[in-house]
Amino acid sequence: MSKVSARPLRSGWRYRANVALRTIAGTVGAYGVAALAAAALARTLPMARVEAVTIATLMAYMVAPAVTIWAFLARGPWRAIAAVALAAAALGGIAWIAGQPA
Repeated sequence: MSKVSARPLRSGWRYRANVALRTIAGTVGAYGVAALAAAALARTLPMARVEAVTIATLMAYMVAPAVTIWAFLARGPWRAIAAVALAAAALGGIAWIAGQPA
């Protein structure tokens, strides 16, 4: 008599699409959000341009892994993509409203 596993096999197209969407959100999305976070922070930090860009870039290095982790912790792949898109839109809006640094 063979043992029947309680877990379903993870080889269906839905599981593969789930992982693919989360991977895209966690790589491409994280890169975009980190770049927009660096741009928004560099334009809004109240200090000299060189220091603001340096600090913004260092902080963006912390944003990228956080977005990647969120993409795989989200309840579903579409929720992960929506959260990444919302974060990118918010940071892009902040960077756009802040305009060019003086």
